[in-house]
Amino acid sequence: MKKWTLALALGALSLTACKKDEDPNEGLKDEVVSNYCEIVYASYSDSHLKAQELQTAVNNLVAGPSATTLDAAKAAWKAAREPYGQTEAFRFYDGPIDDADGPEGDLNAWPLDENYIDYVEDASGNIVYGGIVYDTANYPTLSKELLASLNEQGGEKNISIGYHAIEFLLWGQDDVDVNVNPGQGGDRSHTDFTGDIFAQRRAQYLQATTELLVEQLAELKAAWAVGASYRTSFEAMQEDVALAKILSGAAILSKSELAGERMFVALEANPADNPQEDEHSCFSDNTHRDIITNALGINNVLTGTYEDVNGQIIGDQEHSILALLTNLDEEKASNLETAMADVMTKVNAIPTPFDKYVTQENVGDNGPIFQAISALQNQGDLVADAAAALGFTISTELPE
Repeated sequence: MKKWTLALALGALSLTACKKDEDPNEGLKDEVVSNYCEIVYASYSDSHLKAQELQTAVNNLVAGPSATTLDAAKAAWKAAREPYGQTEAFRFYDGPIDDADGPEGDLNAWPLDENYIDYVEDASGNIVYGGIVYDTANYPTLSKELLASLNEQGGEKNISIGYHAIEFLLWGQDDVDVNVNPGQGGDRSHTDFTGDIFAQRRAQYLQATTELLVEQLAELKAAWAVGASYRTSFEAMQEDVALAKILSGAAILSKSELAGERMFVALEANPADNPQEDEHSCFSDNTHRDIITNALGINNVLTGTYEDVNGQIIGDQEHSILALLTNLDEEKASNLETAMADVMTKVNAIPTPFDKYVTQENVGDNGPIFQAISALQNQGDLVADAAAALGFTISTELPE
């Protein structure tokens, strides 16, 4: 009797071992997807919170324009970019941020044609008054609804709303010669918000587009909240479908969007072609932080963790993409971890301001910007390899 019981027990252990060998990630995939959703929600929650703080700073600037309130609004804008930059890894799979109705093009579109919004200085140093701010005939009343309707109207550089429209309204045109006086960005004065009707319209414009930013981030936060329709449907997807979306966002951002569109395009540009137009946050000279936070967002997705604005760690590495990969192929997991560390080292080593150094480094020089690009491309390829190891195929190319 005892021998028979022991034989059954040993047989059960054998079957369990076979199951583990067949699918060492059984049960873990669902937890990885849920952990990812927690990170996404926390990231958009922080983005919304910091946008609200930016809105408060903008309202203070409009209520009492001064060098102090303008500087405070600029600092709040930079702080708002920190969590949002990390959310870029949640794109490229038709999620709430960039599906057919998603606000990505409203929130973060660039490059921006400054004279579509406000006055600019031409090549001769003359002020050219124009843009939506000065067009009282066509736009007698400025509202968030009007500004949203004008976004990309007549051309993809006709950006009227979002982070970079706010950035331009706070800093002004980036017309400084980076080789003579680097690191200055725009130099708008607080007096642009005092006095005549156009100063008042500029202030109204700034408040309206900031209000819209807050509202759109609130919608993204709500979409990923526990019990929300999108999050519920995402967690209910077949595991590999959800994981393919997660990995696609990380891989495409790494290899094509960040390494390609945001960095290589600027590096490849001839200095005479004004590469400042190809850097993400040219008015504030905050492009280096855009690059770093985008790379950090990829890292968050792969490690299954996110450090929120209060320093609290959301998620855990035991329920991460790396954990899944480690269970299948420890060598591939180790190679990916090494590549991730290399990326963070390389992006943090990019000299500032970005617009100065991108004009001095040639593609063939293997300088710090090109090294960061190469590291990001390699990371993107290894993320695609990780997907293959998990049993599905993803692309590292930008969607059409």
